[in-house]
Amino acid sequence: MSSLEHQPLLPRLDSHSHIQNLSSDAIEEFLEHRPIALRWWSKLIVWESRLLWLLSGASIVVSIFNYMLSFVTLMFTGHLGSLELAGASVASVGIQGLAYGIMLGMASAVQTVCGQAYGAKKHGAMSIILQRAIILHIGAAVILSFLYWFSGDFLKAIGQSDSIAERGQVFARGIILQLYAFAISCPMQRFLQAQNIVNPLAYMSVGVFLVHILLSWLVIYVLGYGLQGAALTLSFSWWLLVLFNGLYIIFSPRCKETWAGFSVKAFKGIWPYFKLTVASAVMLCLEVWYNQGLVLLSGLLSNPTISLDSISICMNYLNWDMQFMLGLSTAASVRVSNELGASHPRVAKFSVFVVNGTSILIRVAIGSGWQALVAYVNLASYYVVGLTVGCVLGFKTSLGVAGIWWGMILGVLIQTVTLIILTARTNWQAEVEKAVVRINKSAENDTLDQLVADT
Repeated sequence: MSSLEHQPLLPRLDSHSHIQNLSSDAIEEFLEHRPIALRWWSKLIVWESRLLWLLSGASIVVSIFNYMLSFVTLMFTGHLGSLELAGASVASVGIQGLAYGIMLGMASAVQTVCGQAYGAKKHGAMSIILQRAIILHIGAAVILSFLYWFSGDFLKAIGQSDSIAERGQVFARGIILQLYAFAISCPMQRFLQAQNIVNPLAYMSVGVFLVHILLSWLVIYVLGYGLQGAALTLSFSWWLLVLFNGLYIIFSPRCKETWAGFSVKAFKGIWPYFKLTVASAVMLCLEVWYNQGLVLLSGLLSNPTISLDSISICMNYLNWDMQFMLGLSTAASVRVSNELGASHPRVAKFSVFVVNGTSILIRVAIGSGWQALVAYVNLASYYVVGLTVGCVLGFKTSLGVAGIWWGMILGVLIQTVTLIILTARTNWQAEVEKAVVRINKSAENDTLDQLVADT
């Protein structure tokens, strides 16, 4: 071993300034030396930003093109008639959006535990975590299936006309299969993203999207299967995504250490993971359902047609922005969880500060496993403050729908400030210790003991 390898890292960097090529272990060692010269901070920020954007670029593509599957379906449905479009749109917002929030929230638990397990090199535990997540997601899908099947009654209960509710029920029943596909694909995508496997996911998403366009045109225009055909085509495309994700996990060399095959151990120890899953689902659902509730509130204003049209346009822009931010924030969650799992509290803390500059605070919380805490923050900021202020401004002043929108902005502002304070006051060494405990609870002890022995 050369004498250079025995030298402390900081003096070596003073003479060899290739900080962008260093590993997280080296950066953790570097951050231990205080004070750090000002000239190094810009290089550290570039190092972290490079890792963040390498992950987020493909993650953004995945998020946008997965969203585009439903978007394209609605575009084709619009050519069937205004009533069909209205029914499909209401089902997408009121039914599919409800399930989307639950499933996506539950999947954030996979990001937390798998990301930290991968950082800690507990690769064998990740296979069990994935299977456990799929079991819980399918269980949730079974329960939600009743809402899909009887969606007509639900849509009528929230004030939709009989004709729109009937068309909405036809569409909702056609995408029940899509619900189960999403229940399987969502954990698998988080499993791959936790390993920094993002480019293959992007290729799959784009490929399925292109096939979906062709199939939708064929089913609706050529074969003339109508609204039900459009819904079933959406379900089929999502199952294609499940097939490609599953084949990649089983056969890709990049997953040979993290996918250990199917195991009955996935059915054991579900309760602790279930509690984290519930906290994750509540955290994200409070945010997703709040946005949906704004649309329903706008329909109660004195001029509901204009109000609904106005806020629907704003929500469409917001949804596109949310898909972009969802991809970026997924990368942020992976970065923080990987570093916590690898026992790098200083790198994790530094990653948080860089991520804060990109405004992805919620996914930092997911990567750290703060789902229950953020659920309370969302409840207070969105519903106690944002919704209350929005209702007062919307119904008691002349602002109307603008008042509801300003209430949402205030809620988001309070949430952001609160999360900034939480991250600034966090003891990251304690978060590393919590990550270790969380990983050890994610699989059977004998599996983890074997992994430790192997390493």
